[in-house]
Amino acid sequence: MNFHLSPDQIALQDAVRRIVTDAEKAGTHRRAFDDEKGFDRDFWQSLMALGVGGLVVRGEHGGLGLDLIEVALVAEIFGHHAVAGPFLSHTLAALAIERAGSPEQKARWLPSLATGEAIGTVAFDETDGWHPQVWSLAKEGGALTGTKTNVECPELADVMVVGLADGRLAIVAPKDGGVTSTALNAADRTRRVAHVEFAGARAELLENDKGAAQAVFDAMLVLIAADALGGALRCIEMTSDYAKTRMQFGVPIARFQGIKHRLANLVSEVEPARGLVWYAALAHQQGASDASETAAICKAHLADRFNIAARTSVELHGGIGFTWDYDLQIWVKRAMFDFAVGGTPSALRGRAMRALEAAA
Repeated sequence: MNFHLSPDQIALQDAVRRIVTDAEKAGTHRRAFDDEKGFDRDFWQSLMALGVGGLVVRGEHGGLGLDLIEVALVAEIFGHHAVAGPFLSHTLAALAIERAGSPEQKARWLPSLATGEAIGTVAFDETDGWHPQVWSLAKEGGALTGTKTNVECPELADVMVVGLADGRLAIVAPKDGGVTSTALNAADRTRRVAHVEFAGARAELLENDKGAAQAVFDAMLVLIAADALGGALRCIEMTSDYAKTRMQFGVPIARFQGIKHRLANLVSEVEPARGLVWYAALAHQQGASDASETAAICKAHLADRFNIAARTSVELHGGIGFTWDYDLQIWVKRAMFDFAVGGTPSALRGRAMRALEAAA
């Protein structure tokens, strides 16, 4: 069995890395962080031209038709560079329609999602949480009335996949009316979220959604875990570079044993978790019996590692890392997003344990 990436997978990561690295050098991520909307359309279109919008869309609708492992590899690069924009929600919306949509629904939305002509998002979180089992928003007479929260970039979305009671999924076109959003003052300004109210919004059920809601939710957990992996590694790199240049008592602080040990501990905790992300992605795409539990554990573990790496990095920077003008604070706040979205690590571990006990 080959446990290494294929040449095509490496080439995909390299191509995405080149674009986002150039954009970061040009200050794109920083401008998005400082801007009120947090969205750079020119940069977004450059990603769409590469095919990022259609990673999970099959070739017949203009996409690349890749598996979740490849999408996770892209998400890792995005986390490493704190890429701003609705990549996560756009990809999940496309995945939901690809998996559960009717031929007509696919033909209507997937080609434009793949090219970036349309932007997608998902609305899952409610008062009781993210998981499909706790969704309560119901479709009545072809319309939705109710609320969702922590919806990524709803004001940009042309299509929104909404989680409904009984684990169903529906499509809403926000620009058709009946949908209003109120921006939330969240810490992570690279991925803007809002509270969304539906007031008689026209909703169209995804026709073939048996098991789709759980699958899309699991995919979300895996992609957040991949983002957290990239983000944690970037925190370690930034701190290592800083320690080599920060002088104390006439020598770089990187020469102090206490600094070396803490950085080494971070590396030993984060780098091995790469295998967990890859396994969770493969378990999902192969329909393994423990795919959902693995996705939950994966996201919980990586979100914890990212949070620890970010906080430790701030400490080793002597506090400068949390100031607005120093870029490390961008990853610190991204770690907060990855920690909370989809469920906190403790909630996800509890759900996974209950599922495993029920299966025993």
